[in-house]
Amino acid sequence: MTDRKAQLAANLAQVEERIASACVAAGRKREEVTLIVVTKTYPASDVRILSELGVRDVAENRDQDAAPKAAECADLPLRWHFVGQLQTNKVRSVVGYADVVQSVDRSKLVTSLSTAAVRAERELGCLIQVALDAGENGRGERGGVGPGGIGELAALVADAPGLRLDGLMTVAPLNGPYADRQQAAFERLMDLSTDLRRAHPAANMVSAGMSADLEQAVAAGATHVRVGTAVLGVRPRLG
Repeated sequence: MTDRKAQLAANLAQVEERIASACVAAGRKREEVTLIVVTKTYPASDVRILSELGVRDVAENRDQDAAPKAAECADLPLRWHFVGQLQTNKVRSVVGYADVVQSVDRSKLVTSLSTAAVRAERELGCLIQVALDAGENGRGERGGVGPGGIGELAALVADAPGLRLDGLMTVAPLNGPYADRQQAAFERLMDLSTDLRRAHPAANMVSAGMSADLEQAVAAGATHVRVGTAVLGVRPRLG
């Protein structure tokens, strides 16, 4: 085993233990929570090692990094999640490799994703990104739509050819009423998920929690946690 593989295996085991413990504390089954490893800024060689270690879900937030990495790892049994703010001029590229886009937050993006998915003859999973720092109908500092905009956007996704409405995503907000209140933020997201599932029963995916707050996300009921640093290490500074 290479040094890097041993390091990633040890980190992955620690994260797995954290998720398992959080599930026990929350009275949940471990299989209810999917780990997504955020591989941004790390090379395709790390993605390949993670796949060897049993990881099946990976995430990226910049198309210019993700597209070549996904192409290099196209032989691996991975599901790719796009989690960054997505500009419409990158949509065609992202639809080429992403299985799920977790950052859907405006109608123009829905239209572009649908057009690209139909052209590529793919079905693309979509999560509505919810901004809990935005007020009811505002937009978040790091993307996302306020809670009041979820219903309209979800209906657009559900009706769009080539798209599948999978659920909701949020990032713990740095400002607003939920700043430094990750547990409360994730519980609010779960309430919004309950509301969404009344109209769209199959949209039951809830993506919340990262390296620092995955326990709070599991406690609240998240189905997916997005962990980067705790698995891959502190990210190198970008030049």
